This record gives sequence, structure tokens and C-alpha cells, in this order.
Amino acid sequence: MAISAIDSITPALEHTKQQLFKPFHIGQWTKLAFVGLLAGELGSSSFSRSNFTFPQRHGGPSHLDIPNIPSADLALIGAIVAVGIVAAIAIGIILMYVSSVMRFVLFDSILLRECHIRWSWTRRLGAGWRYFVWKLIYLVLLFTGVGVLLGAPLAFAIASRWYNDPKAHLVPLVLGGACIFIVFFSFFMVTAVVFVLTKDFVVPQMALENLTATEGWRRLWTMMKAEKGAYASYVVMKIVLAIVAAVLVAIAALIVGLVYVVPTAGLSLLAILTGKAAGMTWNVETITLAVAVGIILLGIFLYLVSLVSVPVIVFFPAYSMYFFADRYPRLKAALNPALPPPGTAPVSP
Repeated sequence: MAISAIDSITPALEHTKQQLFKPFHIGQWTKLAFVGLLAGELGSSSFSRSNFTFPQRHGGPSHLDIPNIPSADLALIGAIVAVGIVAAIAIGIILMYVSSVMRFVLFDSILLRECHIRWSWTRRLGAGWRYFVWKLIYLVLLFTGVGVLLGAPLAFAIASRWYNDPKAHLVPLVLGGACIFIVFFSFFMVTAVVFVLTKDFVVPQMALENLTATEGWRRLWTMMKAEKGAYASYVVMKIVLAIVAAVLVAIAALIVGLVYVVPTAGLSLLAILTGKAAGMTWNVETITLAVAVGIILLGIFLYLVSLVSVPVIVFFPAYSMYFFADRYPRLKAALNPALPPPGTAPVSP
């Protein structure tokens, strides 16, 4: 009988303990933190809302007029903004490709219980490219769905001119808003589950059999139809574990912050007061030095926080692999090989 979502926790925890602490190597922790960050294993998103109010002129021309800025400068600003947007999109696409390959590097790291970035990167470029293409298609469909779900009701409301007298259409606006929220939330949950299942169960098939994401999903769908309850409980359990892990990582990061930031801030204040007593003033050199030191200190802090997150980076891929192994014989054989023993991946020069 295949292992359940709850029973998969124990071997995943044991795997995490064996890989990270028996023996403990700070170099492996650093590599895993780097790979986990780029693979998006600890990725999070935040949503913010900003309201912009443009200046209006009463009794004057209706076009937008920004005083004291020549039209040539406006054109230059527009060009800079356009270049910045294109550059941001290009960087985002590059990072998405890197993240796609790093997902397979992380898979190899958990499977072999050792992280060899260069070796895994070289052998996983093809699989990473196929996963990257799938993610691009996924994003296009995601944004298209969001546009339809939000754009269609908005277009209907505008066509019906409900904005002219909102109070007269209060009931349909409230009911429509509630329906849109439910549909949008359901759409978000479904797409999120699809992405997680792809990352957890399709990527191993792509790695071990050189499949495309579509072929992997075709197989996974057959497995899921045969065990609907098991996969549903896996999704629920992973949400619960993610919440617990987030709380634990936040507590650990807070402890690191208190241990590191408080003494660092005290020493920085002492250095500033000592410099003032010695007659030093704020100028280009001292400001540059302060910024450089600040960047170094921030980098050290982020590095320490990333190290705190390494157990989570290892646990969650291991958790999905142990759950899926009983349902995917190739993964089970790779996860528990008879010969050679774990950890014999070629060490990159």
C-alpha cells in the first residue's frame, strides 16, 4: 500500500536530518541555500495597492500638463521608463529560466543527498528548458484568465452604465462583486495547486525519464484519478506544513536578527560617535564607506537568514519525493538505490 501524506512526514524529516547534520558541512548548507533561493522553494509574493491622483485643471485644456518640464525631457523620461520596463521583463525571463534549471538542481541535491551545482546544471539544461517553456505557457494562461475574470464583469458594468448611479444598482454590484471574488479565489487556488503539483510530481518524471511537462501531467492525471483522496490529503497537508514552516522560519529569523542586528547596530553607532569625536564629517568618502559597510552587513544578515531556511528547503522536496516514490517506481528506485550508495554524484571541478 502506498504511503499516505501524513506518513510521508517521518521519512522526509529523517532524510533532512541525515543530509544536513550527518555530517554537518557549512559549504553544503550554503549551496543548498543558494539553490533553494533561485529555485523558488522559499518564494513568496505580496500584493499591494497604490492609488494615483493626477492633477486636474479646471477651466483649462483637457490634456495633461506638467509644468516646468519641457516636452523633450518628458520624451526622455518616457523612453527611460520604456527601457526600464523592457529590461525588467528581460531580467524576469532570465531569472525564470535560471529558476527552472535550479528546480532540477535541487531535485538532484535531494535525490543524491549532496549538492553539486555545476554538475547538475550542465546535465539538466534540457529538462530545465522544457520546464521553462511550460512555465511561460502557464503564465500566459494565468494572466489571460485573470484578464477575462476581471475584465468581463468590468466591461459589463461599464456597458450597463452602473457607474452613473451606483446606489441604484447596489444589490447587483454587491452580489456581482461577491461572485467575482469567489470565482477569482477558486481560479487562484486551482492554478496554484496545478503549479505545486507540477513542481512536486511532474518535475521528477521530467528528470528521470526526459519527458515533457505535458507527458508528465498525462501520467500524473491518471495516478490522481486512481487516488483522489490521497492527492487531496497531500495538498491539504502541504498547506498545513507550509504554514508551520513559515512560522518556524520567521521565529528563527527573528532570533538571528536579535543576535546579529542589535550588536551590529550598537557597534555602528559607536563607530559614528567615535568618528565624530575624531573630527570626521559626512562627505563623499565617508558616505561611500558607510554605504559599502551597510551593504556588507546586510549581505551577511541575508546569508544567515538563508542558512536558517535550509532545513525547509530540503524538507519539502524530500516530502513530495517520499510521497510520490511509492506511486512512481523509477523515483523509488532512484531514491533508495542498492548500488552505488547515496552521495556518489561526480564532484564538479
